[in-house]
Amino acid sequence: MAPARKVSEFRREGNGWFCNSGLPSDITVVVEGVNFHLHKFPLISKCGKMAKIHEESQSTREKIFTTVLEEFPGGPDTFLIAVKFCYGVRLEMTPRNIVMVYCAADYLEMTDEYGEGNLISKSESFFHKNILRNWKDCILALQSSEPVMSRAEKLQILSKCFNALSMMVCTDPSLFGWPMMMYGSLQSPGGSILWNGINTGARIRSSESDWWFEDISYLSVSLFVRLIKTMEGRGIRPENLAGAAMYYARKYLPGLGRWQGGQSGKTRTVASFSLTPAAVDQKDLLESIEKLLPAKKGKSFCRFLLGLLRVTLILGVTHTCKDSLEKRIGMQLELATLDALLIPTYSDSDTLYNTDCVERIIHHFMSSESFITSFSPSSFDLETSPSSGPLRKVAKLIDSYIAEVASDVNLKPGKIRSIAQALPESSRPLHDGLYRALDIYFKAHPWLSEKEKEELCNVIDYQKLSIDACAHASQNERLPLRVVLQVLFFEQMQLRTALAGCLHVLDTESAPAGPLTVPGDMAGQIVQRDGWVTVVRENRVLKVDMERMRSRVGELEEEFSKIKQEMKKVTKSHSTLSSPRLVVKKIGCKLVPGSSDAQPDTVESTGPTPRPSLEQLRLSRNSRHRKSFSLF
Repeated sequence: MAPARKVSEFRREGNGWFCNSGLPSDITVVVEGVNFHLHKFPLISKCGKMAKIHEESQSTREKIFTTVLEEFPGGPDTFLIAVKFCYGVRLEMTPRNIVMVYCAADYLEMTDEYGEGNLISKSESFFHKNILRNWKDCILALQSSEPVMSRAEKLQILSKCFNALSMMVCTDPSLFGWPMMMYGSLQSPGGSILWNGINTGARIRSSESDWWFEDISYLSVSLFVRLIKTMEGRGIRPENLAGAAMYYARKYLPGLGRWQGGQSGKTRTVASFSLTPAAVDQKDLLESIEKLLPAKKGKSFCRFLLGLLRVTLILGVTHTCKDSLEKRIGMQLELATLDALLIPTYSDSDTLYNTDCVERIIHHFMSSESFITSFSPSSFDLETSPSSGPLRKVAKLIDSYIAEVASDVNLKPGKIRSIAQALPESSRPLHDGLYRALDIYFKAHPWLSEKEKEELCNVIDYQKLSIDACAHASQNERLPLRVVLQVLFFEQMQLRTALAGCLHVLDTESAPAGPLTVPGDMAGQIVQRDGWVTVVRENRVLKVDMERMRSRVGELEEEFSKIKQEMKKVTKSHSTLSSPRLVVKKIGCKLVPGSSDAQPDTVESTGPTPRPSLEQLRLSRNSRHRKSFSLF
């Protein structure tokens, strides 16, 4: 047989490979249907597996022995590389083929027992000296390990790559001599900063902690998950790991990038890859990413979770994944925004928005007892101080949500009521937002009965309506008559309390000396409702007007007592009542048109004229306290 060093090349003819040694082949190896016509001696001298196969075939007297190698790692291309090494052809190892060659050498048992410096030892040396010390080569090696995952795991190739990448993520990139574009030509080849061409010895520090997000996004889902878990074990900050997971999800989930808060076009990469992104299963990706996300909170993080929930509802992922996302969102609902919370309905439901999902999120928020840790300000915008009042923020958000979805004609009154009552009464210091939402709902649902309207209005505490809201409600034709009477009653009580407090302040200020004493509850109502104390202090001229108002309130009290007496008489004679209009006539009020100086109603009225009795009361109020109340 000719020496192996004289073999210059291999040629392919049809479905077979032939060696240009000048000698006829005496063994045929079949790998995935491709025939390799080779010689026994080069293979037996290097490959332990081929030596064992040859010993077992000694009983056969065939001149050309044929064997089939099942499940050969890397297929025919990798086997050709191993064969060339056996024939003495110079082997070129690269980050793209090193894992395949390493696994093929292990499959063929090419240990040093069959020749010093065999393929296993050469592959292992190249892997440790070249691959594990270079960021880009390490990622390329992981990418090429997909077809031989099990054998690469057995050889600890994957775990070594994960550990190497984790160590490099924890290290300043400039220590590896990587190009840092922010410094341009001011960087020396060794990674130091140059000043006028002089090496200062100062190392360049990377100001970005996400330079590696884009690079690892080329890995498959399984490899990415294992790498993130390895980094977590190395002690990398949770916000960085969450950022990497969010970047990976946005890359492979179309439409998710619009919910990331303006970071989609930001690319951080050190390596330059020519491979295409990994082919991933979106459902598998969603479930894997959800498990990777830490129990943290932040505005950007909450927005990402809501976007992830939208994609989950579209793809129909398992209920476990969906419930976990809803629970995560509920634990930081005070950081959510209205546009992110408006989740459309992707099922066969008649409603436009998925109100059931939002209601479940609210219940998760109320049931969350422990407050989760927040991300550091360097990575996410925060608003998680204990004094920020998360419950009131959520109440304000939900009131705005109800007002937004109230225009849906298919939305049932029961759903509006259940969402509004999901939060406790203490969460709303004022009910103006809730009143506005119900008014929009009544306008979009004119066919509702008086009973249904009254049941919905029961969620409003009329004592928590501002003066402006009371003024608007007292003239709102869409509200039931009983509700309007309640509003008028509480409005008078609030006005009486506020005036008493203001007059007490004026009397105190007019005294020659002495401390200002105002009851705590009364002063709180004044400052909260109208801020009259501040106005009086700035303008002493209002004292005369307040005296006039005091006398006018007495007249209003007399008129209201007459109304109550007339109402008692009306209730005793039910037979004479045929419509709510008769109540007005029985009281003795006249229908008068709205005067030119009347307060304009900023909400469109569905009736032709306002109620006469309410109009008369409205005109009797002092013009100084008729404030326009715009709800839209």
